[in-house]
Amino acid sequence: MTKTYDALVIGGGHNGLVCAFYLARAGKRVRVLERRHVVGGAAVTEEFHPGFRNSTASYTVSLLRPQVIADMKLHDHGYRVAERRISNFLPFADSYLKLGGGMERTAAEFARFSPADAAAYPAYDAALSRVAGVLRDLTLQSPPRAGGGLAALASAARQGWPLARLDLPAQRDLLEVFTRSAREFLDGWFEDDRVKSAFAFDAVVGNFAGVSTPGSAYVLLHHVFGEVNGKPGAWGHAIGGMGAITQAMARACEAAGVEISLENPVAQVLVDGGTARGVRLESGEEIAAPIVAANVGPALLYRQLVAPGDLDADFARRIRGYKTGSGTFRMNVALSELPDFSVLPGKALAEHHTAGIVIAPGLDYMDRAFDDAKALGWSREPIVEITIPSTVDDSLAPPGCHVASLFCQQFAPQLPDGRSWDDCREDVADLIVDTVTAHAPNFKRAVIARQIHSPLDLERKFGLIGGDIFHGHMSLDQLWAARPVLGHGDYRSPIKGLYMCGSGTHPGGGVTGAPGHNAARAILADRPLIRKLLRS
Repeated sequence: MTKTYDALVIGGGHNGLVCAFYLARAGKRVRVLERRHVVGGAAVTEEFHPGFRNSTASYTVSLLRPQVIADMKLHDHGYRVAERRISNFLPFADSYLKLGGGMERTAAEFARFSPADAAAYPAYDAALSRVAGVLRDLTLQSPPRAGGGLAALASAARQGWPLARLDLPAQRDLLEVFTRSAREFLDGWFEDDRVKSAFAFDAVVGNFAGVSTPGSAYVLLHHVFGEVNGKPGAWGHAIGGMGAITQAMARACEAAGVEISLENPVAQVLVDGGTARGVRLESGEEIAAPIVAANVGPALLYRQLVAPGDLDADFARRIRGYKTGSGTFRMNVALSELPDFSVLPGKALAEHHTAGIVIAPGLDYMDRAFDDAKALGWSREPIVEITIPSTVDDSLAPPGCHVASLFCQQFAPQLPDGRSWDDCREDVADLIVDTVTAHAPNFKRAVIARQIHSPLDLERKFGLIGGDIFHGHMSLDQLWAARPVLGHGDYRSPIKGLYMCGSGTHPGGGVTGAPGHNAARAILADRPLIRKLLRS
């Protein structure tokens, strides 16, 4: 082995950078190994057409934990977020809904369809916020390790205590969120399908499931954990795109002494006697370190980077059954003008252009989209969210032009009948553009260029197995202490010295930084002399 470090981090995505930063701050000599030519993983900004730049995969900001922002001093390294003027805009066949701008304004929007739903909304928001607030506090805590003895039991009791202190109505809400479908959960609060649609969309984001699928209500909750500029539940756009966040993180890492190596793909984690000893690069170079932290998904780590003989049979069987595939098809488009919606005409910049524009008109529409994807490979009427970050950041496109992110749901990770996404991606992209054009007739002719990422493209480009943006399903059997496998939910793998620091661990997907933070704490806790250097 040619070089030795205290710790190696596989993958320079945001969680890998966060983990590397905390380890370096604690005095470790750390090297990040990134296979691509740019740091950032799926949180990158790329020029996909001359003069047009956009966030290539992850595309909006809310879930990044304030403690991570503060500890890494990201604002000093250029981190800035512009808030949406309103949160969401949903066009229907002959009407629309706007969400955001305050409780009273959103309730007034609901009142146009259902006075009862407008009256129910404050209680719904309070209930969800109360549950989300408690669970948000768990994001920077390490789940207890099943079978871990008294310490694990104490940790479970400590983390469960805030949940136990919730009043009975809140505990009932929590139970429903974890066990019910989004449809069932929303049916208990609202009567109008359009109002329900405004919330149900969050249940299928990155979740290859229908709104009637049991457990889908939790994914709805996962998307309200966040905050922007101190405002809970808000969403925004990073100035300069999502790559500006990871570039700021990279600068923070380098200031702490982290060595970042691009175009250095890892071929194998080297294990001797059940202990990680370092890695072998695809070039054949071997690098030694007693700590290896993997910021790749569990499916990639254990099925490709760890030799089968280095895993016990039970763990290997369970990791083979680890569920991946978020049903996501991702596009970026360069636009000559803003979309002109039939139900809210106008190409001049308006507040709805700054929102998340959600084409998902009805719960039945969303369920049909999932049913289609299971049977055919993709939905004939897909679910599409459009964000136009150039409405708040004019550095992304030439004057008078715009860039849009199209985040599209219900596309099977593997197509039936042995077909490849390479054979279908252009036709599906056309379908998505046509879907938007049905609501904004000028959209198709406004498209100057497009960048397409099918589920297969997402896997090849970013290492997301099955195109899974969350590194694994966010289902009840793959959450908290069972993420990715019960007994290893505390960021420690079955191999001594090998840790997991990506979204395939608690608290799951999204640009949170929490897995990186928590994994670094676990690593340092295993070295008592420097344990106290990383604050909880």
